[in-house]
Amino acid sequence: MKLQIAAFRFDVTPPLGHSLCGGWIPAAAQIEDSLEAIGFVLLSDQRPIVICSVDWTGLCNSAHFQLREALAKAAGTTAERVAVQCVHQHDAPFACLETDRIVRAQGDLPPNMDPEFFKVCLKRSDSAVRKSLKTARRLTHIGAAESKVEKVASNRRLLDDSGKILKNRSVAASSDDVRDLPTGVIDPWLKTVAFYDGREKVAACYYYAVHPISYCCQEGHVTSEFVGHARRLKEQHDSPDCTHLYFTGCAGNINTGKYNNSSYKENRQVLTQQIFQAMEQASEKLRPEPIKTLSWKTADFLPPVNKTFSAAQIEKQINDHSRKVVHRNRPAFTLAWLRRHAQKTPIILSALHVNQISLLHLPAEPFVEYQLRTQVLQSDRFVATAGYGDGGPWYIPTAEAYFQGGYEINVAFSGPQVDGILMKGIQNLFLS
Repeated sequence: MKLQIAAFRFDVTPPLGHSLCGGWIPAAAQIEDSLEAIGFVLLSDQRPIVICSVDWTGLCNSAHFQLREALAKAAGTTAERVAVQCVHQHDAPFACLETDRIVRAQGDLPPNMDPEFFKVCLKRSDSAVRKSLKTARRLTHIGAAESKVEKVASNRRLLDDSGKILKNRSVAASSDDVRDLPTGVIDPWLKTVAFYDGREKVAACYYYAVHPISYCCQEGHVTSEFVGHARRLKEQHDSPDCTHLYFTGCAGNINTGKYNNSSYKENRQVLTQQIFQAMEQASEKLRPEPIKTLSWKTADFLPPVNKTFSAAQIEKQINDHSRKVVHRNRPAFTLAWLRRHAQKTPIILSALHVNQISLLHLPAEPFVEYQLRTQVLQSDRFVATAGYGDGGPWYIPTAEAYFQGGYEINVAFSGPQVDGILMKGIQNLFLS
């Protein structure tokens, strides 16, 4: 099997004044560090495959599709063979073109996205991929390993004795009263998958399930956060010819709340070091093996809309000028999803299978249980899961979480049936 890999990267740092995290936190006032989209193209005797990680809060609906389509066109493939996952930093753009049109029509709401800046990013993606194809490397081996991350992730949904939400553990200083409570259900392992040209590592992917938030949402300081900083540290300590990608796993109910207090900026450096150390330790365990099999699987996913949502009622909320910005902007995301759902436009789930290693790409903000279940069901495989693909439906809780209640349930655009539908879709990706 003759394979090649072409790594690319391009800048997606928003201009000053651009909205961040959907427009309900301060707009970009300072660039602390740049944001990037980093990915690679896999070339074989079949159509190319593209995998890309973006330092944005999210990409929803047509914005997600347009970036996939742009990458596909540049690589000479189809959008169904492209996976685009966001890292989900909050001091970053949250792109939904439909939401932007809805809020701009109000006249008094901050825009969601600058469409012209988005077009610039699409052009940069095209240029970066086409340039990378000219220097594609031979791809012969793959390796996978994992290392436990210490004192970073905690489950943010704290339950009382009746099984209902007691409190949502926050990274804010006000959550000190729950900081000593147990960590809860997490996936403590950072997974690493690396691609090689002979003995030389040319691309490395890192996967960890935690909201990448340390200090955010207060000053408009654009940043790739502690996970982006860890990735850059790894770049400095590794081969200069290796491209490094970071993916946030199923972190819908996972944050740093137990181990971080966002009133202290220095915590970002502590978290950076914890992630970096896990990257280093996992890298030391890598044992590359020849690539013998490679396949790409996809499945459609379109869960039913949460019955509590009414398009007419949501439009009233958006039109109510007495409501806070966040209570008008967020419903605009909901309305965008309802309109898409009415058109029956599905999300594409995808997985890359190489030997006994699988890279799983899921949409929106899935709860950590989805990746834990998948690892159990596919126990004969090394499964690395990336969440935050197409962000259209926002949170994807488990079925039992709907009984428990809490913030995530209130802003999940799908009903409890989403659990079984997503698990069936994931299982289909592993069928031979």
